Amino acid sequence: QVQLVESGGGLVQPGGSLRLSCAASGFTFSSYAMSWYRQAPGKERDLVAAITSTGDSTNYADSVKGRFTISRDNAKNTVYLQMNSLKPEDTAVYYCRFVQFWGQGTQVTVSS
Repeated sequence: QVQLVESGGGLVQPGGSLRLSCAASGFTFSSYAMSWYRQAPGKERDLVAAITSTGDSTNYADSVKGRFTISRDNAKNTVYLQMNSLKPEDTAVYYCRFVQFWGQGTQVTVSS
């Protein structure tokens, strides 16, 4: 069955960095686009970044452009989200998504 397991979240100070990972299994990872979403308390779950199956094209929410980078390693069945210059408003649970499947999420808290 499809499994998506996120890791790498935590508490970081404003201006800091984190790298999230999403390990995928149960499907042919290299054939599918992947995406990251986030959901802050009391808000909807929003798209953060997406990447094509080969990694040759990406897109980002305006709020994270220039600060976040999505990438993937098809040999490791893993998609990453490098987050730099983090802001308190980036605080959320971050989810990995493949078609209709979601991971369990990883908490990112940006606070001094």
